[in-house]
Amino acid sequence: MTDWQQRAKYMVNRSITIDGRRIGPDAPPYVVAELSANHNGDIDRALAVMDAAKNAGADAIKLQTYTADTLTIDHNGPGFRIESGPWAGQTLHELYKDASMPWEWHETLFAKGREIGITVFSSPFDETAIDYLETFDVPAFKIASFEATDLPLVERVAATGKPVIISTGMASRDEIAETVAAARGAGCTELLLLHCVSAYPAAAEDYNLRGIADMADVFDTAVGLSDHTLGPETAIAAVSLGATLVEKHLTLRRADGGPDSGFSAEPEELATLCRSVCTVWNALGTPDHGQATVESGNAIFRRSLYAVADIAAGGALTRENIRSIRPGFGLPPKEYPALLGRTARTAIARGTPLSWDLVD
Repeated sequence: MTDWQQRAKYMVNRSITIDGRRIGPDAPPYVVAELSANHNGDIDRALAVMDAAKNAGADAIKLQTYTADTLTIDHNGPGFRIESGPWAGQTLHELYKDASMPWEWHETLFAKGREIGITVFSSPFDETAIDYLETFDVPAFKIASFEATDLPLVERVAATGKPVIISTGMASRDEIAETVAAARGAGCTELLLLHCVSAYPAAAEDYNLRGIADMADVFDTAVGLSDHTLGPETAIAAVSLGATLVEKHLTLRRADGGPDSGFSAEPEELATLCRSVCTVWNALGTPDHGQATVESGNAIFRRSLYAVADIAAGGALTRENIRSIRPGFGLPPKEYPALLGRTARTAIARGTPLSWDLVD
């Protein structure tokens, strides 16, 4: 297999397409703004978050399609009450009831996406959500970290034939392998894994971003980042290490509160992230050590060999009359030892760039 054939295979295996937009190593990073619970129970706020995502430069907005009863049961027994973290003191059912988005909003939000030109897709959390989202012909599905080991759910999503994005927070390598095998076995041909730390917020030092390239190699998939850190730095570093998609929670103002506000970006912060990851991706370029096109005009100012004193015909070239100086129209400096001791074929005036036809 030739180099270009190998590269083409790499690009195909490690790319997906959502709404006609290619996401992979050969495309600019794709930024997904996660609405999550930042609607705060107000559809107008949800629509405003979508506008903010579009204005910030995000490519897509992601919803979450569930109810408290599709995620858990209303129970206060052991394991059902959250003991620590930002949601401590609530039962699972209370948290999910507060955070969930009414399903009747979906039609309005999908219509809003078409109106402003931003892709909308969602995370389903059970089969009823998958079936409901299919009525909107969603362009992709996202499996959340906490559902990544629910293989029947993964298989049901994969069977739709849509691109599947799977967040891998908390999952071991073996669990990720099982999930990937389940998705592919059920028919998924476009798969993207998200490197993720399921902490809210997460510390940058816990992210181990060098795992991005390893994940892409081990599972032969496109890989992105689900970013729960505060600030854009982790996402920027991830793109420099091969992340092709960045997902970031978005709120209008953290001060407004809500279940997810404390680890969400505000619009200006998301705009900075969008600009920065594209700048970094453009800076990555290709592994070419040659002269950049923009440098060509400055190449004349590199050093080269010149006569720095008049040299008579037949006179010797010495350390006193030739030197390596700027500009760059003479022989390259590496020829300096070969020129010393040679004689001038004709008179050479001070300031003349040296060339082989001037010496014997």
